[in-house]
Amino acid sequence: MPDLSQIVKAYDVRGVVPDQWDESLAELFGAAFAQVTGAEAVVVGHDMRPSSPGLSRAFGRGAAARGADVTEIGLCSTDQLYFASGSLGLPGAMFTASHNPAQYNGIKMCRAGAAPVGQDSGLAEIRALVEEWSGSGAPAPVADPGTITRRDVLGDYAACLRGLVDLGSIRRLKVVVDAGNGMGGHTVPTVFDGLPLDLVPLYFELDGTFPHHEANPIDPANIVDLQAKVRETGADIGLAFDGDADRCFVVDERGEPVSPSAVTALVAARELAKHGGGTVIHNCITSWSVPEVVKENGGTPVRTRVGHSFIKGEMARTGAIFGGEHSAHYYFRDFWNADTGMLAALHVLAALGEQDGPLSGLVEQYDRYAASGEINSKVDDQDGRAAAVRAAYEGRPGTELDELDGLTVTAADWWFNLRASNTEPLLRLNVEARDAETVAKVRDEVLALVRG
Repeated sequence: MPDLSQIVKAYDVRGVVPDQWDESLAELFGAAFAQVTGAEAVVVGHDMRPSSPGLSRAFGRGAAARGADVTEIGLCSTDQLYFASGSLGLPGAMFTASHNPAQYNGIKMCRAGAAPVGQDSGLAEIRALVEEWSGSGAPAPVADPGTITRRDVLGDYAACLRGLVDLGSIRRLKVVVDAGNGMGGHTVPTVFDGLPLDLVPLYFELDGTFPHHEANPIDPANIVDLQAKVRETGADIGLAFDGDADRCFVVDERGEPVSPSAVTALVAARELAKHGGGTVIHNCITSWSVPEVVKENGGTPVRTRVGHSFIKGEMARTGAIFGGEHSAHYYFRDFWNADTGMLAALHVLAALGEQDGPLSGLVEQYDRYAASGEINSKVDDQDGRAAAVRAAYEGRPGTELDELDGLTVTAADWWFNLRASNTEPLLRLNVEARDAETVAKVRDEVLALVRG
């Protein structure tokens, strides 16, 4: 029997192909998905990884064998799959390992309307069925198996996004986009078609072996080419998408990275203006500037844990219009509460094109503090090290502690958050303060406690 504990994560399935899972297991996941969701029909898509088409087809066969009609949309970004799930009203499965290396693949699953499937919302039951069937043989096919059909939704997806942001009257912009050989190379040309944008493409060739750099823009090493191309071409803005193109990172006209917190604040202000107020969700490591901007624009900020299941859950509970994470995931009520980096990118392009100044000047109002970025420390005893940090700050005058997600310590001029990784022996530290000197001081003090 396969060891599913190694590949079934909190929110998705992910592992090395074929060492940890293969098409026969994908077929069982498809059958289990159809049974757990009780769906009469499902939609399935995949990214450009070499193993994705076969895994996706196998999943579809498994779902059809349990009686579900399968709509295959083929190559797509993750948010394109969410669009299909939302617009068609069907549970969906996306085959991707996002920014992981080429030998990995995975499944992101959702219920109808792009509602997430995680450990507490169906994934545990799916895993249990796959384990049962892989030990005793596949379940017998139902008497009336489902059909498998193909459908192209790329044009409808692009039209949906363009209908949510008005770019028709912006000034012409030169935009460099680094797709990292991922699915942005598939979606960007269609989404940008007909807009007043001069596109400079980088690595648009779909190639799941990632020959130029990892499709993980959160690592500064992977946006070096984008930064250089923006400066070389005199572009107004640069955009970098990850492998499945659900996250988008921004660099300004100087090639300098724009903080995802600043993007969150900018988009929040625009969504609040559009909807006449509302609730905006942000996680516990976004900048102080996010709740400040939300309040200044007549909105209500709500702070939550890191992770898309928590963001989407809070959005559903509160009816929030928008949610943002410092990892560059952006969630929209108008997009079934799902995350779409492409829609966030269109908002930034619209904001830039509606005024005459450069992007660096535009984002100054949303980027108000100094920050450390996320610093990872490998430790043998996560709980013990975190407890040592907590003890050092508990009861210190002028500080407040909370444990919504890891440990957050807040003072008048700074805050830090220390969280344990769910998958690696790491503690993750984020520090923000009113100036860089304070950031360095707090960072060094906490790291000395973490690293002993």
